[in-house]
Amino acid sequence: MSIGAFSVSLTVKDIQQSKQFYEKLGFHAFTGDITQNWLIMQNGDCTIGLFQGMFDKNILTFNPGWNNKAEEINPFKDVRELQEEFRSKGISIINDGVSISEGPASFVIEDPDGNTILIDQHR
Repeated sequence: MSIGAFSVSLTVKDIQQSKQFYEKLGFHAFTGDITQNWLIMQNGDCTIGLFQGMFDKNILTFNPGWNNKAEEINPFKDVRELQEEFRSKGISIINDGVSISEGPASFVIEDPDGNTILIDQHR
């Protein structure tokens, strides 16, 4: 089962300082808006998101319908299908943001250790 492109969304204290640090590791800004305190950075196939003041803790993020370059892939399993599949397997949905029948939507689950996992479909 593919649940989409993977990235780690990091909660950061100072986005400018974090951007500079990750640039030293070979990452470059891929998309985002640093003036709004969020930036997506890549190094090869690795993607991280830097988010200042938006989350309480780091998040594992999956984006159904996208590859790791934020390009649309088809076919793909819709976020609503994934949510129902997870529920049928006994996975508790923590934050259900799926209220419409198609298009962008998201939901949140947690692993057994309390790590947050965001399933975030943008199309």
